Amino acid sequence: MANEIWYSIHRPENVISPSLLVYPDRIQHNIDLMISMVGDVTRLRPHVKTYKNANIINLQMAAGIQKFKCATIAEAELLGGCNAKDVLLAMQPVGVNAYRFIKLIEKYPNTTFSTLIDNAKTLNILSEIAAVNKTKLSLWVDINNGMNRTGIIPDEEALALYSELHKNKHLIAAGLHVYDGHLRNTDPALRESECDAAFEPVISLKKSIENLSIPSPKIVAGGSPTFPFHCKRTDVDASPGTTLLWDSGYGKLFPEMGFLPAAVLFTRIISKPTTGILCFDLGHKSIAPEMPFPRIEFLDLKHSKQISQSEEHLVVEYDDLTIPEVGDIHYAIPKHICPTVAKYDTLTVIKDNAVADYWPVTARTQKSTI
Repeated sequence: MANEIWYSIHRPENVISPSLLVYPDRIQHNIDLMISMVGDVTRLRPHVKTYKNANIINLQMAAGIQKFKCATIAEAELLGGCNAKDVLLAMQPVGVNAYRFIKLIEKYPNTTFSTLIDNAKTLNILSEIAAVNKTKLSLWVDINNGMNRTGIIPDEEALALYSELHKNKHLIAAGLHVYDGHLRNTDPALRESECDAAFEPVISLKKSIENLSIPSPKIVAGGSPTFPFHCKRTDVDASPGTTLLWDSGYGKLFPEMGFLPAAVLFTRIISKPTTGILCFDLGHKSIAPEMPFPRIEFLDLKHSKQISQSEEHLVVEYDDLTIPEVGDIHYAIPKHICPTVAKYDTLTVIKDNAVADYWPVTARTQKSTI
């Protein structure tokens, strides 16, 4: 058994395809690597959006990680149910989600929840809601340092917003949140240089806040690509997410980081419709479809070319049809793991090349109970 291929299953005939397999020993490796890179486990705030699962949260908590980041109320509720100590909802709550956030705080009093704002209107709405509910809300100012997706530019307007937040008697100024997912240079040295340059205005904003005699803001920064650099900043909490399961997209871009793919797609050939063509049961409903081809990296099928995909099917050109047969099993790493996990109700847990358990993807929906 020592020579078994790490991803293979002993009795695959009993496994549904498609399935998403996860490997706890590899997840543990990735957790340990995150902690060793940051040096101080109290400065880790991993994002749960990748896996949305209590078992993986519990593995991290057992390793000493107590702070987490999430993107939805359902993910925050999952963390509350795990008794996570500190949870940042890294999605500015608008509309009914602002009221759901209050209910979340009420339901899980043992967890400290916070969230983001990037404008005065949202600040005022949350202040009014906090006042009506006789509570204080902890808020981070979301900073746009180049990604141009959310946040406020770190200039005088951001300084004014943070000052207003600090003065508001119904709110708590938690700090600054900075996500720089646009920084993906494959050269680590250049990526670090770009990360440092993008972070300079944030440092300047922090100093400006301190000059107003406001307590120095805490900072949560980065995702997986910039994790190696932010984790060196002793006054910053780093918040990687994809590092827990990894994928072929980041694996090819950032091989120097040393994280292991810990999630594998299990698939079968369902048809050989014509010469040189294979069809797998890996459609849009089973893989994140937003990436260009290839959307997966086959671990055991070389020289294949993915050419089309529909709801249930993935069509592949292959140069040797004398080997694959209809019903044959294959394994592949998804290019983008985060939205791929959300396609599955459960993760099939593999230990010692055998199915050992099934972990529910509890927070794959927008709503759990709140």
